[in-house]
Amino acid sequence: MSETTRREAPTTGQPSASPRRALSDDLLKTLHSRAAGYDRDNRFFAEDLEELREAGYLRAAIPEERGGLGLTLAEVNLEQRRLAYWAPSTALGLTMHLYWTGPAGERARAGDTSLDWLIEEIVAGKVLAAGHGEPGNDTALDDSLSVAVPVDGGYLISGHKIFTSLSPAWDWLGIHARDDSDPAHPKIVHAFVSRDAGGVRTVETWDTLGVRATASHDTYLDDVYVPFERVVGINEVGAVPGAYVAGIFPWVLPLLGNVYLGIGRRAVDVALDAARERSALSVGGAAAATKAFVQYHAAEAELVLEGATAQLDELTNGLSAGVDYGERALLRLFAAKENGTRAARTATDLALEIAGAGSIHKRNELERLYRDVRAGGFHPPNSDTVRDFIGRWALGLL
Repeated sequence: MSETTRREAPTTGQPSASPRRALSDDLLKTLHSRAAGYDRDNRFFAEDLEELREAGYLRAAIPEERGGLGLTLAEVNLEQRRLAYWAPSTALGLTMHLYWTGPAGERARAGDTSLDWLIEEIVAGKVLAAGHGEPGNDTALDDSLSVAVPVDGGYLISGHKIFTSLSPAWDWLGIHARDDSDPAHPKIVHAFVSRDAGGVRTVETWDTLGVRATASHDTYLDDVYVPFERVVGINEVGAVPGAYVAGIFPWVLPLLGNVYLGIGRRAVDVALDAARERSALSVGGAAAATKAFVQYHAAEAELVLEGATAQLDELTNGLSAGVDYGERALLRLFAAKENGTRAARTATDLALEIAGAGSIHKRNELERLYRDVRAGGFHPPNSDTVRDFIGRWALGLL
């Protein structure tokens, strides 16, 4: 089945009170019309980004009184699921911006003025990106292979960052680096690097199986000067970061789960349409949808999507309402990301069973969705890290 735009953006799982939206259905359909071309040409979603900026989406999580749209964590997650349904790479790339802006909005609501400069940049339409990935660093934010050297007024940062989504467009790169100036008490420095700073270099390395339009190239930092004013947190190696940096986790993990869940939902919907439209000789030329095993796979797909949708919606609504999940908080965040991405892969695999062999044609949207959804398990914390943490937690070993 060729790529279509017949369905409306999904609303499954929304709470009874209608959430506010930043993205119109017409805009989503426009973004969808470019997705296949971006993927085919391995090209950054530049046009999508401009239209999303014009729609105010880059400032969606900033309080209205500060010039943003004032969307809650739950509302942003629903919008990201809708966006991923139509334009997966665009949604994934924007996640790396939103997971910085969401906690900034929350700190502003809490009366923290230290991020006022960042709020102003976000409201002005500037793009934030994530500079956390490093080759060989499997500890996420707990440690860093990048180096932060204290100098008068700030730090000199050097390092090699990978998977830098939004590489062609970011204005501010949120990074972490290690300060070993006191060997007995090494620290992790969290800061924003300006694209205009000397020593910033992008190397175009992104040519991947899926989510190609994110343009997640490598970034090299060579003695990049970062003033203290752009430092947003300092903590000892392995310690819990400060409020702003720690606030990333309740945003990024559900957002990743919802982005991939949106991809899985789209794959199943495309497959269901295909099953209704194609005929099968074994059932006398009737629609393939009348075949028992097509119905079985459709049921399995709906079951797996329903479970992950409920889990993500319950968690994001709870976080938005200020629910304290206590000692299970990190477990629930890890589980939401893992179950969302896992359900999306399972549902997409089932979608190909439902739609049949035509799914593997390059002209078929399912072929692209199948490739895009494969990336879900690799985002930190990857699937192995999630299992390691939850297994030790469950056995009382933490």
